[in-house]
Amino acid sequence: MVREAKKEDLHDILGLYLFLHDDRIPENDENLEHVWNQILDDPNHHLIVNEVDGRVVSSCVCMIIPNLSRKVRPHAFIENVVTHEDYRNRGYAGECLEYARKLAEKENCYKMLLATGSKNPDTLRFYENAGYNSTDKTAFVQWLNIE
Repeated sequence: MVREAKKEDLHDILGLYLFLHDDRIPENDENLEHVWNQILDDPNHHLIVNEVDGRVVSSCVCMIIPNLSRKVRPHAFIENVVTHEDYRNRGYAGECLEYARKLAEKENCYKMLLATGSKNPDTLRFYENAGYNSTDKTAFVQWLNIE
């Protein structure tokens, strides 16, 4: 079942991020609680999860970004697409991306951008099959205060 994250999903989502890029789950401290509440309270921040048998197995983030160009239509930014390794190649991440697309359409977005750090051809093909292309835009990253 694809849905937006609920407060009790935090631990499952942090566990998923171990398959993305994190090497450990952050300490359950005031900062983590503050950020988690910020995410849940932000109407433009959509943390989408796919739940199977009561367990969050896949997720993505969809941010709706207000915009003054393109007839004042917002755009959507997709990031942190991840599936637990035991549940890959079953369509769960694709269902999360489809949920995000419908959400972006509902919000009248004129485009969706997706960022990935992966160079894996299978991953890139997955995004292409989901309707994204890497030819229309060029993305650059500037890392800030990386430890």
